[in-house]
Order: sequence, then structure tokens, then C-alpha cells
Amino acid sequence: MNQDQDEARQSSLPSCYRHPGVGTGISCTRCERPICPSCMISASVGFQCPECVRSGSGTGHAPTANRPRTVAGGALPAGDPQLLTKILIGINLAAFLVQEVVGFRFTGAFYLLGGWPVQGFDGVQGVAEGQWYRLLTSMFLHGGYAHIAFNMLSLWWLGGPLEAALGRARYLALYFVSGLAGGALTYLLAAPNEPSLGASGAIFGLFGAMAVLMRRMKYDMRPVIGLLVVNLIITFTWSGIAWQAHVGGLAAGVLVGVGMVHAPAQRRALAQWGSCVLVLAVSVALVLIRTAQLT
Repeated sequence: MNQDQDEARQSSLPSCYRHPGVGTGISCTRCERPICPSCMISASVGFQCPECVRSGSGTGHAPTANRPRTVAGGALPAGDPQLLTKILIGINLAAFLVQEVVGFRFTGAFYLLGGWPVQGFDGVQGVAEGQWYRLLTSMFLHGGYAHIAFNMLSLWWLGGPLEAALGRARYLALYFVSGLAGGALTYLLAAPNEPSLGASGAIFGLFGAMAVLMRRMKYDMRPVIGLLVVNLIITFTWSGIAWQAHVGGLAAGVLVGVGMVHAPAQRRALAQWGSCVLVLAVSVALVLIRTAQLT
């Protein structure tokens, strides 16, 4: 068939109702409207359009039947695709505001600390005395305006695309698992009287997962790799930065990212959530080892 014949054939076909001008010979099995290959969603019989899949119209089909999925197999986020990212940024900003208003009395009660009292710390001993919540709460505290500004800009840049690509549940798991892993490595390797705080562990986890995702999608990785290299240089050259949190979060993000986007379809849930459990188990082991050393 030559080009003229092909164009004539295309012009004789009905146009996709979502993409006018794109000829198609396929119709939705529910509403019978013409749909092009970009709009076709495979069903048990034939193809359906996105609107019918979302609404669940037709007999015997639930609204979630054949629902479009992300590259990681998660459900496409309904509504604002960056909702969780905005919520996380809001929590971090709210915690920083409380830090600024209340001062050390608030910050000192929730940042990450090892086993020995620090001057001005009222003798509270931290994680080694069973205050494991500090591994979580320290992820939402920051040491100054530059610290929180850099972390929140990174979260905004990385979080939105990852939330859309992984789905909300997987994205949230990646964020917290990476942050906890960064805190656990900091607790293991940093001086026991050295406080640590910040979302950097979770942010570096997003960096690692983004690199894995971009490689999986065959995108140009130079921007994310370049930004990651710059961050690592800053990590190891500037004083006062907990490099352990950055390295721990990055390693966790890469491992969880591989589990999320390279999981085989037939065992997707097992591989994805199993990678999260594995990283969490290692983090718990590191905390137990350090606690045994300090007590």
C-alpha cells in the first residue's frame, strides 16, 4: 500500500473521540466510541476507553477493573498527581516553623541522637535509651533556612515525577524507608553525642530511585547524575553534613527503586514490598548493633 492509499484509508476511518483527526478502526467495547491506540486499554474482551475504565460503566465491571497502572504497577493517582509531595513539604515546613518559634526545647526532643547526654540536652539519652521515634521525627527537622530550602526544592523536583511514576503507596514507602535507612547508618557510624536532623536521607533515596527509573525508561540520565554528583561532592567537602544519612538514603533508594521498577509482573507485589522490608530489616539491625555498643 503506497502513502496516498494509506492516507486515503486513514481519512475514511472514524476519528478517535479523544484525539480528533486520528483515524481508527477500533471502538470501545462499552460505549462503542472510536478509540486510537493511545487510548486503548486492554480488557477481557476487546479494548475500552479511559473514561469507561475510570467510571466502571457496563454490567459486571467494578470501577477499578482494568484501571490504568503506573510503570511500577501502582494505580494512577486520582486528582492532584503531586498530592503526597505537597503534603510532605507542608509537614517539613510546619515542623521548621515550630522549631523557629519554640527553639531547642522542641528540636532537642526530636532530632537523632546517640547514647550519651549532650550539654543542654537535659540528660535525655536518645535512641540508645529506646527512643526509636527519633529515627522518624528527625527526618522532618532542619538546621536552618538554607538546609530546609535545599531539601524542599529537591523534594519538589524529584517527588512529583516519582509519585506519578510509582503510585502514592510505593512513593511513600520509598520516602520513609530511605529516610529511616539514612538515620540508621548515621546512628551506627556518627559520634554518639553528635545530633543529626534533616530530610536528606529521604531526598537522597529519591535521587537513587529516580536514577533507576530513568535508566529503566531509557531517558537521558545526565541531568540527574550530574545533580547527584554535585550533591555528593558537597556532602563530603562541607563540614557539618551527616554524610552517613546521604549515603544510607541513596543506597536504600537504589535498592527499593530496583525492586519497584524491575519487579517481574507475576511477582510484582512480592518483589516491591519485599525490597522495602529487606531495607527496613537491615536498618533495624544497624540500630540494634549500635545500641548494643552504647549501652
